[in-house]
Amino acid sequence: MTHRCKRSSGLWKIVVWDEPFFQGKKHEFTTDCYSTPEHGFSTVRSCRIESGAWAGFEHCGFQGGQQFVLERGDYPCWEAWSGSNAYHVERMCSFRPIACADHGRSRLMLFEQENFQGKRAEMSDDCPSLPALGWGSSTVGSFLVRSGAWVCSQYPGYRGFQYLLESDSPAGEYKHVREWGSHAQTGQVQSIRRVQQ
Repeated sequence: MTHRCKRSSGLWKIVVWDEPFFQGKKHEFTTDCYSTPEHGFSTVRSCRIESGAWAGFEHCGFQGGQQFVLERGDYPCWEAWSGSNAYHVERMCSFRPIACADHGRSRLMLFEQENFQGKRAEMSDDCPSLPALGWGSSTVGSFLVRSGAWVCSQYPGYRGFQYLLESDSPAGEYKHVREWGSHAQTGQVQSIRRVQQ
């Protein structure tokens, strides 16, 4: 059974600035920010996660472009959150809490083909290299998130494009690549980790 998560104020706090290195205009959020321009920021250029885990998005409305997983700590410039993604993104225009992050109780099933078909594996721990674990393919066709939130990365060592998978997404079901995020172009996934709360 999929674990449903509810958002509760007080569990999340992000502080954002419109200039790098925590300079310029500052704003604190404890809930979703659908559009940074609505709060007087053309984009976020640095941020600090004081509590909870957050999902950041290149464009407004939690969609389009690259997505980022922001866990507790400082992100003084855009390189800090875009890191080793396949392309660097100098903007983050919306963000929201990751309500289902539950590092200690996360469970995920991955399948070789779309619609939960073919070879499968179940995970409850981080995996820096699926090939080293014995997953015979460089791709994954579908995911079923039983609990928690997970970050899937294109390459071993949590590098390349990131895809955020959450159990409170509709039933935790990701039947094909197109459901991983609007920037998902390939089913290539070679490392997976739990989101830190």
